[in-house]
Amino acid sequence: MSEIKVQVKRVRPEEDHDLPLPTYMTPNAAGMDLMAAVKDPEILNPGEIKLIPTGLAIALPAGFEAQIRPRSGLALKKGVSLINSPGTIDADYRGEIGLAVINLGSEPVTINRGDRIAQMIFTRVWAARLDLVSDLEDTDRGAGGFGHTG
Repeated sequence: MSEIKVQVKRVRPEEDHDLPLPTYMTPNAAGMDLMAAVKDPEILNPGEIKLIPTGLAIALPAGFEAQIRPRSGLALKKGVSLINSPGTIDADYRGEIGLAVINLGSEPVTINRGDRIAQMIFTRVWAARLDLVSDLEDTDRGAGGFGHTG
């Protein structure tokens, strides 16, 4: 696996020094787990959306993004997901990473301080230059959209 250097800053170091930095939970994990930096437990009722702080800000190298994705176990067991999945942290963003969580389950879910609620994956991005044309090259699929293969 290749590595990139990412600077990380605690937004509230005096409050969040007890929370470990994100880490890979296994040697070949694609994502680092992000923890809830809530002061008190947050109740997330069915259908409710809340912004959960991580207490962290990052500085990515140009040409990279951090994708914020749900944790599969939390989604399966409790119905907790991210409303904007995957979320994108741009290379020029320096604010706190917030997690827009939603409870898709049928029971309230409690989010406690230090709960691992999302994962962060780093990936390269490419800038595109759009070229306006009158016609596009034909393909077998053509303009076939949603459900076009059955």
